[in-house]
Amino acid sequence: MTKESFKINGENLLKKVKELIAEGNIRKISIHDKDGKEIMNFPLTVGVVGALLAPVLAAVGAVAALIGECAITIEKED
Repeated sequence: MTKESFKINGENLLKKVKELIAEGNIRKISIHDKDGKEIMNFPLTVGVVGALLAPVLAAVGAVAALIGECAITIEKED
């Protein structure tokens, strides 16, 4: 399993999360504030699509509206 981190501003957070989910090999996404405190994380299991993802994306959108700079850490399959 590989970990990667991206620094991003809140405006682009939801777009980036959607892009990462579309890649398909992501197992877990964590969102941290600029101080490194974890705000939220969610696992992505195989087959999680559409309606099951809607509440997660709504929560990410709400977080994006409240924070400025943040970091996304992903765990993905090699």
